[in-house]
Amino acid sequence: MLIKRRRGWELPESAATPESVYFNRRAILGGMGLATIGSVLPVTTARAEQPDPSAKLYPVARNAKYTLDRPITPEKLATTYNNFYEFGSHKSIWRDAQRRLKVRPWTVKIDGMVGRPMELGVDDLLAKMPLEERLYRLRCVEAWSMAIPYSGFPLKALVDLAQPQSGAKYLVMQTLSNPTMFPGQREFYYPWPYTEGLTIAEAVNELSFIATGLYGKPIPAQNGAPLRLVAPWKYGFKHVKSIVSFTFSDKRPVTFWEKLVPQEYGFWANINPEVPHPRWSQATEKVIGSDERVPTQLYNGYGEFVAGLYKDLTSEKLFM
Repeated sequence: MLIKRRRGWELPESAATPESVYFNRRAILGGMGLATIGSVLPVTTARAEQPDPSAKLYPVARNAKYTLDRPITPEKLATTYNNFYEFGSHKSIWRDAQRRLKVRPWTVKIDGMVGRPMELGVDDLLAKMPLEERLYRLRCVEAWSMAIPYSGFPLKALVDLAQPQSGAKYLVMQTLSNPTMFPGQREFYYPWPYTEGLTIAEAVNELSFIATGLYGKPIPAQNGAPLRLVAPWKYGFKHVKSIVSFTFSDKRPVTFWEKLVPQEYGFWANINPEVPHPRWSQATEKVIGSDERVPTQLYNGYGEFVAGLYKDLTSEKLFM
């Protein structure tokens, strides 16, 4: 008899995934009196995305260690229900993202406190990285969730390539700054470019991943092409998209949402059902693609991999 032991971060099959949910952070801006200050350009009819020269790399082999005991979110939902504030604060930005975002040429800078500073094209970077597919849960701070097959590479592989100096404590990542492609970057009240960061210990943790593909294909524009951070034990706003720079530093960055609404968002953003957002509960989540609401798990269920990172940080606000 085959007995399957479920890992702590797996969910039962009954936890399939929902389509409607709205704890939209547009309400944050409304509360600040900013939601109507300027508006991004309207969504127009999309053209097909430009051919991606990395398409020949996919699909890649799945790493069986990272599996889910639940249905994967339908691809159509995961690619049409998106947060990407560079294109607007509504969920239906996918057409505008596909029409505007050009992912070639795309230059990636690795700099700061490193032994090997470099600039290289994204395809050259991909050629140096060990690509694989992983099934991960995505938990948004807005209290909805998905289950997604990401292709990409362990962030540790990039850290090893950079050879950070011993004094480097943080890895700082930024989205491309280009208001022509990103009309949302014309909104003056946002602290562009989108900036996120991890400690070096978090960056080299086995779960930290740079997504370059989705559903066995190159990652779509609206999901953060061509490079997106995935740290599945943290809320999705940490998952910086369309990355152009990886900077190693001894100073903790002030991240995008931390700078914009510091009373509601911090640096760590680890998931904890017992720590509510100031304006809503995090105890449960709506699964996109189903009508089901399921209990939220500490560290999104990945505690066995990451809890040890925080044992000496009891004074920090780790969960928001």
